Amino acid sequence: MKIAVATIDGISLSQHFGQSKGFVVFDVEDSTVRSREFRRNEETPHNQGICGSNGENPQGAHSHAGIFELLNGCSVVLCGGIGWGAVQAMQANEIKPVILPGERSADDAMVIFLNGNLPATEAGYCHCEH
Repeated sequence: MKIAVATIDGISLSQHFGQSKGFVVFDVEDSTVRSREFRRNEETPHNQGICGSNGENPQGAHSHAGIFELLNGCSVVLCGGIGWGAVQAMQANEIKPVILPGERSADDAMVIFLNGNLPATEAGYCHCEH
């Protein structure tokens, strides 16, 4: 199974999925990390802080397609927060979003996930227009 951790710098957990600069992708077998790789997110304008209306999309909606190309093969994404539109897009792509609020490293997020020590919360879902 491949699990992605949204990151702002290749080390720290990103507090907003769409603004992630990349994803640390862990290949996990029997709760053991077998390998890891970094996939840089240069695909979406959202990771540059650009969100909202543009000439192509006057309602402010935008596609998450570029991010899902980066998440190819992943079944879970860990992040600190995520917009509802991205949650719906993940579900359509059969990827489970997992919210881990608080400051932590990508490695610590993976340990928390693998140990099953997940906080029961939806406090990380953004209810904005994206």
